[in-house]
Amino acid sequence: MKWIASAAFGMEGMTGRDLKHLGMQGVRVMDVGGAEFEGGFEDAFRASLWLRTCDRILLVMARFEARTYEELFQGVKGVAWEELLPRDAGFPIRAKCVKSQLMSPSDVQKIAKRAMVERLKSAYGDDWFSETGAVFQVDVSIRDDVVTVALDASGEPLSKRGYRTWNGEAPLRETLAAALVLQSGWHPWQTLYDPCCGTGTILIEAAFIALNRAPGLTRGFAMEKWPGVPHASFEAIRAEARKKFEEGCKRPLSVSGSDIDPEAIELARRHVKQAGLAGRIGLSVKDMRDVMPSDVPASDKPGVFIANPPYGERLDNMRAAHAVAKQLGALQGRFTGWKLCAFSADMGFEKAYGRRATRRRRYYNGRIECEYRIFE
Repeated sequence: MKWIASAAFGMEGMTGRDLKHLGMQGVRVMDVGGAEFEGGFEDAFRASLWLRTCDRILLVMARFEARTYEELFQGVKGVAWEELLPRDAGFPIRAKCVKSQLMSPSDVQKIAKRAMVERLKSAYGDDWFSETGAVFQVDVSIRDDVVTVALDASGEPLSKRGYRTWNGEAPLRETLAAALVLQSGWHPWQTLYDPCCGTGTILIEAAFIALNRAPGLTRGFAMEKWPGVPHASFEAIRAEARKKFEEGCKRPLSVSGSDIDPEAIELARRHVKQAGLAGRIGLSVKDMRDVMPSDVPASDKPGVFIANPPYGERLDNMRAAHAVAKQLGALQGRFTGWKLCAFSADMGFEKAYGRRATRRRRYYNGRIECEYRIFE
């Protein structure tokens, strides 16, 4: 079977590398949207558990060209849906259209639904389907007149790890936080500190990486409710991941952070506890202007700051955003040899910071285009 590990802009390469590290076959990084791989249900389940920057795992059912609704109808109808979908399956449709002759998602949904119903009518001899059983979310994506029809094996997006049940102001998506940690160049034997940690997402994702904790360890996936999948194998794969985390917890960890907002720190403490990391991540209420080397564990050796500071486009206060950038520059100056990585949409960030970044990467925080700047 062919699968898509979908990923947001800028994270396709990281998702592809992680798939290769997991031993997946036929890995191909897509220009847009993620990476493809080949394998069985067990491989898809393992990818769901372990991929840190992936949004969803999708089972590719068909790929064909369509410039008319009739071609779309025949392409979808030609899929052997009855081989996977039971008689009572629910099959809602999502549609996305980019640079194609067919540009109406609502019409694509209707045509694809009708095509599936016609196919299942012929297969099961029924005129009506209750759709009360397991849900098979169907994704129909059309780009440059090429249609990809796939089943969503994830259910909730993979960014929903299960530990974050309260959100502070402008929360950072978990997959994006993991990408920031992975791109920072931080090694688990180094100290990591977030001086404006908010509700703790960057710190938790860093701890997951350092302690070899699968990000999807404590959540479920839509494919687990599908009939005919190897449920016993799924449980064995999850048990193996749980054992790796238990072993990883024996490692030393120097990850901590602070924030000026007491409510944010209280939420961070709850999230750390729900992530199974109670006592492993240091948190404190502190203005970043007051963060000194003596406040940071193991700060006698060069470490890494990773920050997602407030930026004007998000909080509608550009002057305050520039002040924070200046404070981050001063913070790095107090820590000899430390690297600082800052994620911001503020185009005046470097001027306020006081120097140009060594490296930059572009990502999107929701719909906001941002730059990840790394100051060696």
